[in-house]
Amino acid sequence: MGLRSNPLSPGLGARTLPLPDPEVCMPALALWTPEDGLLGALAPLALALAAGTALVIDLDPFGPHYPGSHSLAQLVAEGPRQADLGPARRGVAVLRNGGVGPAAAAEVVAALIGGWERVVLRLPPRPVPAVGGIPVAPVRLLVPGGLFPHDGAPAVYQATRAAMRLPGPGLRLPRPGPGTVAALLAGRRPAVGDRWVRAWCPVWEAPWGR
Repeated sequence: MGLRSNPLSPGLGARTLPLPDPEVCMPALALWTPEDGLLGALAPLALALAAGTALVIDLDPFGPHYPGSHSLAQLVAEGPRQADLGPARRGVAVLRNGGVGPAAAAEVVAALIGGWERVVLRLPPRPVPAVGGIPVAPVRLLVPGGLFPHDGAPAVYQATRAAMRLPGPGLRLPRPGPGTVAALLAGRRPAVGDRWVRAWCPVWEAPWGR
């Protein structure tokens, strides 16, 4: 099943739901990718694909223009319907931002998290995310030199052509193949068993501050 880019239909009657208990519901996880725009656009898609069925919500008002006719800004303005608050079928749904800030979208995001089995939140690259109720997984580039200093906190590390050890605790991702990148950029699912997508599976199981 390919990426479903526009499964959400705007409607009236938004309601606020509490954040799910992580001991009962499948987790929601935020990704923060401060160093690379392309990685920041593709990483949430890969993490969602690794889950099988998931919703990607972009919280960056200046984020990628993911394909689809609906946006988070529309759901904030018009309110989600009950049908929007859960998957209609298996697969990955992507909700682009549309120009709304995280604070303004908080109630709608909480409602979506309450209804979906797994949710990936794409955070803006700036500022550094504050500690909150939803765990944050930093996604960092493995590059030599001191241009991108690491604070030693656990992270997901994207391998590059440079052969490097991990600078701290975390998970190492292999380099994605050209076909993987091309498929994700086109809104398609990479080949079944794609190595880069499979490498994201352990990210769901890591504690990330929980």
